[in-house]
Amino acid sequence: QVQLEESGGGLVQPGGSLRLSCAASGFAFSLYAMTWYRRAPGKERDLVARIGGFRGDTNYADSVKDRFTISRDNAKKTVYLQMNSLKPEDTALYYCSASVGGNNYWGQGTQVTVSS
Repeated sequence: QVQLEESGGGLVQPGGSLRLSCAASGFAFSLYAMTWYRRAPGKERDLVARIGGFRGDTNYADSVKDRFTISRDNAKKTVYLQMNSLKPEDTALYYCSASVGGNNYWGQGTQVTVSS
């Protein structure tokens, strides 16, 4: 079965950095695009970044462009989100997603809190 598991979240000061990881299993990881989303309490789920499954093309939300970098290691079946210059407004539950076999799959999420 498809499984996604995020890790790497935590508490960080404004201006700091974190690297999130999402370990995938149960599907041909390298063939699929992977997406990072985030959701803060009382707010809609937002797309943060996406990386393609073939050539690794990337796209980002305007709010994180030039600060976040999505990447993937197909051998490790893991997608990463490097987050630099973090701001309090980046505080959210971050989770990864993949569409496989007509279904959307989600990890459990990892909490990122940016606060002094």
